[in-house]
This record gives sequence, structure tokens and C-alpha cells, in this order.
Amino acid sequence: MRVIDCIKASKDTAFSFEVLPPIKGNGTGNLFNGIDRMMEFNPMYINITTHHSENIYVDLGDGTFKRSNIRRRPGTVAVATAIHHRYGVPVVPHILCNGFTQEETEYVLIDLQLSGITDILVLRGDKVKEDKNFTPTKGGHTHAIELQRQVNRFNEGFFIDGSKMKERGERFSYGVACYPEKHEEAPNIESDLLWLKQKMDEGAEYAVTQMFFDNSKYFDFVKRAREMGITIPIIPGIKPMYRLSQLNVLPKAFRVDLPEELVKDMLKCKDDAQAKEVGKEWCIQQCKELKANGVPSIHFYTVNAVDSVCEIAKAIY
Repeated sequence: MRVIDCIKASKDTAFSFEVLPPIKGNGTGNLFNGIDRMMEFNPMYINITTHHSENIYVDLGDGTFKRSNIRRRPGTVAVATAIHHRYGVPVVPHILCNGFTQEETEYVLIDLQLSGITDILVLRGDKVKEDKNFTPTKGGHTHAIELQRQVNRFNEGFFIDGSKMKERGERFSYGVACYPEKHEEAPNIESDLLWLKQKMDEGAEYAVTQMFFDNSKYFDFVKRAREMGITIPIIPGIKPMYRLSQLNVLPKAFRVDLPEELVKDMLKCKDDAQAKEVGKEWCIQQCKELKANGVPSIHFYTVNAVDSVCEIAKAIY
């Protein structure tokens, strides 16, 4: 069953979460241990992130550093396949514009289809940290909508060179990202909603939000989306705070506002252990309100927060 069919068929607020492929050489032990713990809550689906290459600085030991460009987290297709077969849960690997040519994307689609995985999340991807603006990969796509069109064309049975497939295979079903507090590059929320409307018109079947900590931002975003004719399910993406440093890191990295009450409670904390408890309790109340308002699913970003997510899930499911 496709993820969109699971979402529509769910009679209560479903549980889903996102995981990262392990850094190369680290193995899958920690990854599977985390998933094992969250299987208790019967996840509707599991997202697997994709990562392009990035610049790292290697200490040469003489006071100087060498910059290298490497891909630290390969294996999205393999991890998705392993999770799919190990747990029997629908998996949703991310497909990015950033870092991938159209030809490379086509090979990923072929590999996924051969593995029996036809749910994906179509994303532009973040800009490289060192760049002021997003720079498309040579031979790749600039916007998520362009990537959607490649997937659509693949679904129709055509490769990027225009040649026709002898056997089309099962079609891909996909979701996209959306931003209750607008994308950092959007001039305003109205233009961001127009992009989401175009993504829907191009074939997106649902959208998953960037993390947020103020439910009123999500509810207002959904209301405005419906008024604009956006009818696809809009899944709230949630991440509990677990460190004091996130008071400064999260607003800068993800362009989100932290509610005043949450900030006051976090500032009272003496260490990360106390901050983790505050973040967990805030997230529980946040999820209870979302659930009470009938959201179809709550999607958890679990990076470095598996313990908190498990405790939150116990409290609300």
C-alpha cells in the first residue's frame, strides 16, 4: 500500500519518523537499534534521508587544514531496502536535486524500483553551507518541481534522453516538503504557498512540514493552504529539543521561531539533561494538541533524539 493510501485510510493520528543512513564505515547497528525501539508504536512509514557530498576540513597535524569534498552518508537506497525487508514497513527515501545529476537521479529511481520501493520524498535539498545562494549541480535540477517532472516522466515510461522503456514498472508516489514559517529563500508566506500549490499540481500527493514549535503557525499555514486550493494532506514534522545550545542553533539553522514560554523554560535549565526534559514535555503537549485537532499523522525527526521520541510516543499513542 502506498503511503498516501495509508494516510487516507488511517482512522487516528498515525506515527512516522525519519532516520539518517550511518556515516560510511559505522555499520547499521545503531540505526537498527533505534528503529527496533520505535517499532513498538507501529509506524506508518519510515523516511530515509539522502545526503550530497560536503566540504570537511582535515587537521594535518601541523596547524593547517586540508579541505576535502566527500559524501559521508551514502547508502540511502541500500538502507531503504534493508529497512523495507527487515521490518515490512513502507519506506520513503529522499530524492534530492542538490548533489545529483539527472542521470544519477534516474539510476536511483531504477534501483529503487528494482528493490520494490516506489514511495519517495522529492526535495530540492539544502544549499551548501559555504554558499550564499543555492547552486544547482551541473546537469541536475534547480527546483524540486523540476525533479518532480523527471519523476513524472519516468512514471510515464520515458528516460531523460527521451527513449521509451520496454517495461515501465510500478509508478512512484511522492510527497514534498513545506514550511509553516516559510522557506528561508521565499520573500513571504504567500509565495511559498504558491510553490506548494504548484508542487501539488505537478503530482505531489502529500506534504511534510519543516519542524516547528508553535502549533498556531501550523494551523494558520494549513488554513491558508486550504483557502488557496491546496487539498493534499499536510503532515506536521516535529522534533523535540534536547540541548540548551538549540536555543540558538535551531532558529538560525531552520529559520523557526521558538515560543516565548518554551524559551523561558529552557533558560531555567542548568544542563542538557534538564533541557531534554523541558523539550520532551513541550513536545508532548504540542503533539496532544495536534492529535486533538485530527492531524492525519505526526512525523518525527529523530536525529539524536530517539530516547525523547520514544517517550513522547508512549505518552500520546
